Amino acid sequence: MLKKLLTGWLGLALMIVSSFASAEAAHYKIVTGPERGTYIQIGQDLSKWVAQPAGIDLEVMASKGSAENVQRMRFEPGVKLALVQSDVYQAYIDMANAGNADAGTAIRPLRLIMPLYDEEINVVVRADSPMKTFADIKDKSISVGLLGSGTAQTATTLYHLMFGQAIPEQNVQHLSNEDALAALIVKKVDVAIIVVGQPAKLFNDMNPELLQQIRPLKVDPNAPETTRAKQTYFPTTLRATSYPNWLKEDVPTLTVKAFLVTYDYGLRDTVGNLNHFADSLCANFDNLQEHGHPKWKQVKLELPPLVRGWKYYGPVEKHLRACLANKSAGISAAAAQAAQKPRSSCTDQERLLLLCK
Repeated sequence: MLKKLLTGWLGLALMIVSSFASAEAAHYKIVTGPERGTYIQIGQDLSKWVAQPAGIDLEVMASKGSAENVQRMRFEPGVKLALVQSDVYQAYIDMANAGNADAGTAIRPLRLIMPLYDEEINVVVRADSPMKTFADIKDKSISVGLLGSGTAQTATTLYHLMFGQAIPEQNVQHLSNEDALAALIVKKVDVAIIVVGQPAKLFNDMNPELLQQIRPLKVDPNAPETTRAKQTYFPTTLRATSYPNWLKEDVPTLTVKAFLVTYDYGLRDTVGNLNHFADSLCANFDNLQEHGHPKWKQVKLELPPLVRGWKYYGPVEKHLRACLANKSAGISAAAAQAAQKPRSSCTDQERLLLLCK
């Protein structure tokens, strides 16, 4: 009788553990950017090629951009990942270090997973405008992007670096990318600053006739304004191949770096899921580069040194560095991921006590 009871109890316990093992995927959110921007496509790629194989149902959320993403990453339930521009992240750190308590509350618990790619700064004017370079936008009416967007932070930082002053309040408009281009065409603003990774659907989906009414300004590498801007931003090129219906030749511009960001989580389940996400990111990185947005081809699977005040998320950093070490040693990512699965090191007793996932 005792043997039957023990057998029955063990069977029931194993059924319970089995039900936990086959439980629903974790439901997380990632905040990205506008519907026709690059960030939202990057989020969709992460959801499909990384989160799904890791057993995570990752909902991709549109947003105004980086500054809003920092706030939502910090305070909105379910948001576990965010895409944030480097200048926005640094602006929060600078404000926190200057004594702004709200900035400190928002940014200090956030952690980086990895750098992604460079986003191009598009300074757009009407095709018939006499302006030629970035230095010509001084004292013009400018759409800098929506409040809470990374574009707004970049536009205001760029202007201040170039000209040593803020954009005059009467010259600033906070419009979405689409509304900014419309306002530009009908002469309600002189300049629309749009930060987006090329090739951007915003421009490639635009009516060809309207597209020919606008053009991007060039960066003059010899201008003192450019020298000052390069304290924070880096030279790059808008490629004609990215916008065949718009550009006849490459256009020199500036970039800002995008980062994948999370929170300094300590709960076991969340840490475990984000570790699985890191393993999957390593294992499926080739899929991202092959099937995802073209910007993935610019991303390197690496964790470079960070500037002061920036920190990687420790658990994920360990998994990614282990993966990178395995890759450099010639071990396949798939084998490395399999070797790191927690279940392989769990004893039956640990499973019965629900100490393993």
